[in-house]
Amino acid sequence: MAGASAEEEPLLVPSSREEDNRLQAQSLILETWLESKKMWKIAAPSIFSRLAMFSMTLLTQAFAGHLGDLDLAAISIATTVIISISFGFLLGMASALETLCGQAYGAKQYHMLGIYMQRSWIVLFLCSILLLPMFVYAAPILKLIGQSTAVAEQTGLVAIWLIPLHFSFVFQFTLQRFLQCQLKTAVIAWVSGLALLVHVFVTWLFVYKLKVGLVGTAITLDFSWWLSVLGLFGYSVFGWCPLSWTGFSSQAFVGLWEFFRLSVASGVMLGLENFYYRVLIIVAGYMNNSEAAVAALSICVAICGWESMIPLGFFAATGVRVANEIGAGNAKGARFASFVSVLTSLVVGLFFWSMILAFHDKLALIFTSSSSVIAIVNELAELLAFTILLNCIQPVLSGVAVGYGWQAIVAFINIGSYYMVGVPLGILLGWLFHFGIKGIWTGMLSGTLVQTLFLAIMTVRCDWEKQAQKARVRMADSPAASDL
Repeated sequence: MAGASAEEEPLLVPSSREEDNRLQAQSLILETWLESKKMWKIAAPSIFSRLAMFSMTLLTQAFAGHLGDLDLAAISIATTVIISISFGFLLGMASALETLCGQAYGAKQYHMLGIYMQRSWIVLFLCSILLLPMFVYAAPILKLIGQSTAVAEQTGLVAIWLIPLHFSFVFQFTLQRFLQCQLKTAVIAWVSGLALLVHVFVTWLFVYKLKVGLVGTAITLDFSWWLSVLGLFGYSVFGWCPLSWTGFSSQAFVGLWEFFRLSVASGVMLGLENFYYRVLIIVAGYMNNSEAAVAALSICVAICGWESMIPLGFFAATGVRVANEIGAGNAKGARFASFVSVLTSLVVGLFFWSMILAFHDKLALIFTSSSSVIAIVNELAELLAFTILLNCIQPVLSGVAVGYGWQAIVAFINIGSYYMVGVPLGILLGWLFHFGIKGIWTGMLSGTLVQTLFLAIMTVRCDWEKQAQKARVRMADSPAASDL
């Protein structure tokens, strides 16, 4: 009996270990499921609202595209270059709210959210004024860098009429982040969806029925974005956010310099990233058959931009989730939220990568009936697919950085990766080795790869406990909203 007991005893140990492993696996699956639910609660409405708002621009391009190649080239440059610079910089500046409002919400200092948003309005509005020359002098700037006179002048006309859209970003982005950090994401989706429906009708009315032409398409875009702003503003300040909105406060003017520094770092971080691939459209203007090349590149960038609304939704969700957990002092939760978000966004990226490759010859039909434009888009489909795949990973890693307030560090990484690696390599491949647009795009894709690797290393090596401690100190030192 003793011998039998001795023989059975070793069998009990691995059995116990197997049970422990099984329980740990079940626990990990459960934790992943719960975190995914929290992530999607923020990401899904954020993705929908971003897709809805971006779809307004795509619809405007699609309507303009059927007016002619010149009109398509003009509206494409105006929206995918000029507006994208404004969009990226002001969106990035607004992401400072994801850090500050997210951490304040996690620390249960709800009154700080409204004060932070008012500070952001002040800072973003002043910066939006500084960006106005880009719209006013769009035509001479484009001529100076080599765009054809016809395209430059038509684009300059559209840019002037898109100035109201430019100013709407100041309030649109800040209101969205104010509500996201409180997990009030459903209202953002509803307002964006309603604005999209109105935009479809108004654009159809102005372009096809009233035949107001290219300027009319710009006016409809202005109107629809401001409609969304008014909806979000009404919800935020008229009683639906009683804890976080306590009215206009003079405290919004305190600590503006510190807020300005974080906002500018955020703006540079996302602005450089958003503008990066728009360089391709400018370069296309130097090619033979430049109108078709610009139109084709604009379509590729528009598709990439449309799909990027999904990883940008995860960017927002990751920033909020990490900031919430860090603000609450839960370093482990912040780390796990980052892991789940990166994994989910990667799966989404693989799906769109396969879709682009499968329907490469039909991508341009939505925007144009020009055979030359369709042929160029077909040739660039593979590069577009891999760009989309890679761009699904790095925004989420940037979201981790936003959750911690690392915008300044990421801004330097973006400058080095994009403009010291990607652009020079693109010029080398495109002009010196005569690979044309494909060579330039391949070089720029290499820059994105370098940036992604740096962000991944930074995230893996992060001292999560130290970041949680810094957030606790920040919240403890600013009970009256006087410090950041």
